[in-house]
Amino acid sequence: MSDRYAVIGNPIAQSKSPLIHAAFAQATDQAMDYGRILAPQGGFAEAVDAFRAKGGRGLNITAPFKLDAFAYATDVAPAAQWSGAVNAMKFEGERVFAENFDGIGLVRDLQRNQGIDLHGLRILLLGAGGAARGALFPFLEARPALLCVANRTASKAQELVALALQHPGSATSVVAMPLEGLATMAFDLVLNATSSGLYAQDLPLPHTVFAPSAVAYELTYGKGLTPFLRQARDAGVCHLVDGVGMLVEQAAEAFAWWRGVRPETRAVIAQMQVPWV
Repeated sequence: MSDRYAVIGNPIAQSKSPLIHAAFAQATDQAMDYGRILAPQGGFAEAVDAFRAKGGRGLNITAPFKLDAFAYATDVAPAAQWSGAVNAMKFEGERVFAENFDGIGLVRDLQRNQGIDLHGLRILLLGAGGAARGALFPFLEARPALLCVANRTASKAQELVALALQHPGSATSVVAMPLEGLATMAFDLVLNATSSGLYAQDLPLPHTVFAPSAVAYELTYGKGLTPFLRQARDAGVCHLVDGVGMLVEQAAEAFAWWRGVRPETRAVIAQMQVPWV
């Protein structure tokens, strides 16, 4: 009998998680079955209860249920506590363990796959939603010189900075900026954690934010050359990255948490990459 896992969300048909975990299971010789669960809005708890009743061992959680998962869990790991959201759960009897691997998946992709040492860099994080929040503490632990959070709604960026100041022992300077305040600043790494990549929207971003030899990272994956990446390319940036590596790396963290073995990721990342168009 295979152990049952799944990803839950709404919508869910677009999720690549079943393909990723099937590849991991085959590569590591794990007997597991991984599917998709489409839960109705407001019906997260009922859907998870039904999955557990049928022997489900663990779930990945995607939009819009990461806060629902936080409320459902009995044991919430520090990364999920700090981010205020959950993207993975595992079930042991009555206990529901919750984690958030989004941030560590992003940092692992940058450091391991892209060869970027974050220590001492000037980093611009665009957006202040769940993706940015999840990345906050893994970035601080990598000790960049500066982490600037910029958002259309400045108060949300300020909330993230206030949260960052609670991080113990961080030597990183953390500041909040409105998008229009970036014209005089330049960064080594610029990450787009807004939803603009999903909807092909332009950002009011000056080309000067990209320092010489900068890296532009789009957290959205599978969309090719998004407006953000196109803008970075037009500004002379040669190192363009989308979020497929983050997706695969966070999946590998969840897989290791569930199964006790960490799969290799590079072949899966290469398989899933979409050529720039």
